[in-house]
Amino acid sequence: MQILTLKKLVIGTGLVSVAIIAWADADPYAMHMEENRKVAQEFMQKLAGTLKQHIESAGTESAINVCKEVAPALEKQYSTDGKLVKRVSLKPRNQSLGTPNAEERVALENFDKQQHAGGPATLELATVYQDASGEEWFHYMRAIPTQPQCLQCHGKTEDIAENVKALLAKEYPEDKATGYSVGEIRGAVSIRQKIN
Repeated sequence: MQILTLKKLVIGTGLVSVAIIAWADADPYAMHMEENRKVAQEFMQKLAGTLKQHIESAGTESAINVCKEVAPALEKQYSTDGKLVKRVSLKPRNQSLGTPNAEERVALENFDKQQHAGGPATLELATVYQDASGEEWFHYMRAIPTQPQCLQCHGKTEDIAENVKALLAKEYPEDKATGYSVGEIRGAVSIRQKIN
């Protein structure tokens, strides 16, 4: 773990290339870090479990509906107590829900670089910032690595079943979320929490 004496961290500066960030001054954000880490983990486990269950019971096509309807519902379910939870990707399937903002884009690019350089299995990042109105926010991101079952919808185009490709084209005409291999960073869970 790298200890920083910074209250704010600007991503993309090269100051941090490790997965876990802590603050030296009595770790005032440790509670937020742990809380958001647990939320991200629980969210990812619940979504993965639902996807697996649907694929096993009704086939890969049913997974498309899970990502289209269940995942956004889970995001809303976990967006409580001043938290905003969403999934973002450099190659979003749903442009209106999964497109990262500038800060998230930089974090995702850094996750990709770390993964390609043999970084740790769990990639995460935390920042604290003030918005234009002076509100202080804790922002946590956790990378989503591509799992083998993800390739049925997110793998190389030639490896995706024709019926799945047809349904994806119908549901997501601007789909960019294919071409992944196992282990590549598919996106991230992004959680913003108001802290003052």
